[in-house]
Amino acid sequence: MNPYSLEFEKPIADLEKQLEELRQKTVAQKIDLNTEICAMEKKVEETKREIYSHLTAWQRVLISRHPRRPFFLDYVNLIFEGFMELHGDRRFGDDHALIGGFAFLKNGSKNRKVMLLGHQKGRNTKENLHRNFGMAHPEGYRKALRLMQLAEKFGLPVLAFIDTPGAYPGVQAEERHIAESIAVNLREMTLLKVPILAVVIGEGGSGGALGIGMADRVLILENAYYSVISPEGCAAILWKDRSHAAAAAEALKMSSRDLLEYKLVDDVIGEPLGGAQYDPAAAAQNLRQTLLKHLSSLEKLSTADLLAKRYERYRKIGEFKKDS
Repeated sequence: MNPYSLEFEKPIADLEKQLEELRQKTVAQKIDLNTEICAMEKKVEETKREIYSHLTAWQRVLISRHPRRPFFLDYVNLIFEGFMELHGDRRFGDDHALIGGFAFLKNGSKNRKVMLLGHQKGRNTKENLHRNFGMAHPEGYRKALRLMQLAEKFGLPVLAFIDTPGAYPGVQAEERHIAESIAVNLREMTLLKVPILAVVIGEGGSGGALGIGMADRVLILENAYYSVISPEGCAAILWKDRSHAAAAAEALKMSSRDLLEYKLVDDVIGEPLGGAQYDPAAAAQNLRQTLLKHLSSLEKLSTADLLAKRYERYRKIGEFKKDS
């Protein structure tokens, strides 16, 4: 049984509990209940497919925040080799919410050298305090820029993993110019002369996500979201009540399929039934294959074509068309 079931997953949890009771009864009372167990297993599977095939935008947001969902370093361990973390922005200090370094993307006998960047959250209170809940300070974005420029120097593609509710909004971040650090990253990433792939693996919140998201291709996992504001923040502004978060999530068109339809992302990466947290290895392999596909496509372009297509990609976003 899953101790981290979300509210809409309760029917599944109840059935799984009944299934476990049948299995225990078989062992304890030494009676044959295989027929009942098979029927219950089938019912559990059908219920899962019914629930997960009709998820609302808000339910996908809840999955993107699931405490067992794979984080950046989980994917690093699953689909990369030789990760060497690099520290510091050479101005103020090191940020533990936004990390990066050299690595090899697994590809059989032809591993690809890359520069990795990613937001990292924690599994428990201690880790979250260390990682600042995945919310980077200005030095995190300046470190990211330093690593991207290092990647350009050595001709390495940049892979950015986005998973943050937003940049840190505290006084210290404002004192060290968080807005300026993100703005500089946006400017410099448009001019970077190596391929940039960004993938939203969980939460993609506001400027905190954009600070490493100005890429040639933006990918998103099926149950991740990418938005200018969180549903709760939107509800607090529009309805003066955070309880309207579900309605806000629908209105924001923040789910992966909506983003693909509006051409704000370039590809949606499928997840195992119920979300990446139920089979991280399978989710990681889907991610690896998609990264390799887009990386191969981008590396065929000349530097001039790469920059031109990157410019054109962002010029097309938000086009206004008059009715004929």
